[in-house]
Amino acid sequence: MCAQRTVTAAVVIIGNEILSGRTSDANLPYLAKALNAVGVRVMEARVVADDEVAIISAVNTCRAAYDHVFTTGGIGPTHDDITSAAIARAFGVAIVRDPRATDLLTRHYAAAELSEARLKMADIPEGAALVDNPVSAAPGFRIGNVWVLPGVPRILQAMVDGLVAGLKGGDPVLSRTISAFTTESSIAFALGEVQQQHPATEIGSYPFVRSGRFGTSLVVRSTDRDALDAAAAAVAGMLHSAGVEPLMEDGPAA
Repeated sequence: MCAQRTVTAAVVIIGNEILSGRTSDANLPYLAKALNAVGVRVMEARVVADDEVAIISAVNTCRAAYDHVFTTGGIGPTHDDITSAAIARAFGVAIVRDPRATDLLTRHYAAAELSEARLKMADIPEGAALVDNPVSAAPGFRIGNVWVLPGVPRILQAMVDGLVAGLKGGDPVLSRTISAFTTESSIAFALGEVQQQHPATEIGSYPFVRSGRFGTSLVVRSTDRDALDAAAAAVAGMLHSAGVEPLMEDGPAA
């Protein structure tokens, strides 16, 4: 069976609060894992400010380079939520008060609670498809190959869980982790040889400290399970040859 084409994605994280360090991003790890599970591989992530020019530049560059682009943040009710307008400008379309989104908000909020600020969340680029928000009703949207999602992790996660089933991906990346209490420098040459002998895999090396002991986690990744298993066995054998006991760990696909 022939391997499927790699389906790629980029994530554009939007928000001054991320760049300032005030807020730690939790959305990229969730997106990357959820997308990989359906065979869509995140190849790039960018963090940009709440600045229209920066958003337009990042989105236009990424949508030309990848199959999908996912943006997070900046589609709420306040003045600094400018993502929707920036995406409209990136695609050269008007931003409109979408009747479908308005209806969702009207049904979710009591009349006294449906302020103009909340109705701003119904302003969507003309021609965009809505992305369901099962938590707080205010939808995300998709235009072209760009998916525009909120920054609140709980809401984003619920929306991603709903949309990934509709994505057509390639082969998901599988992974195996082999850890050992050894330094990277002591196995670097031998590890390089293993990588050369198993070109259908990617082998990453990640140092750690546990209970005061230095160690290294070696993560083998591939879309081919047989190639993955062969390379993982070779890594374990390399560690044995170096006089190190490998610790086999099943890691998440990454």
